[in-house]
Amino acid sequence: MHNYISADLIVVSDWVGTLAFALSGALLGVRKQFDLFGILFLSFVVAVTGGVMRDVLIGALPPAAVTNTHYFMLSVGAGLLTFFWYPRIVSLQKQILLCDMIGLALFSVIGTQKALEYGINPLMAAILGMLTGIGGGMARDVLAREIPFVLRADLYAIAALAAGGIVSVGHVIGLEPQLPMLSGAGLCIFLRLMAIYRGWRAPVPRWEDK
Repeated sequence: MHNYISADLIVVSDWVGTLAFALSGALLGVRKQFDLFGILFLSFVVAVTGGVMRDVLIGALPPAAVTNTHYFMLSVGAGLLTFFWYPRIVSLQKQILLCDMIGLALFSVIGTQKALEYGINPLMAAILGMLTGIGGGMARDVLAREIPFVLRADLYAIAALAAGGIVSVGHVIGLEPQLPMLSGAGLCIFLRLMAIYRGWRAPVPRWEDK
């Protein structure tokens, strides 16, 4: 039974996370006045960068984003929707934000679990899970000449790392992966909700140049 649950989690994370991240890239591309190709390119890069980074680092080659066409189709579809119906897509920001939270959580736990299955040390597996979740957003912001969102005080990378940490701890103490993955995803979503609605932030330095 647990194998079916794992397969379902992977499918959900792929579809929801890929679509949400692709939409975030396309929205930024429209706001920056990229042309159609630029928007589609940014949408695709955001959707696959995290997973490609993880797969290359753990030796899972060729990366899943290269061997499975649904990543490409989803990201191109998201880019085209945003290009032609930008006002409608913008009106769905709350729904997209929710999908982004779910995608971040699921990409982080799936990324960590995949790294563990390839024999990566649990600490580094959690970091790789975090990179899976935040890699696309970092690439998006760099390409659009923005300060990467994950480097600000918002609990984005921390939430992803917390999710991966739960999965790694579960692996170390010998639990079946499903409970740690669900717990880690839930913690990630909780931290993001608190950051958005309660203003939770990571500490920032007191010092500034004058």
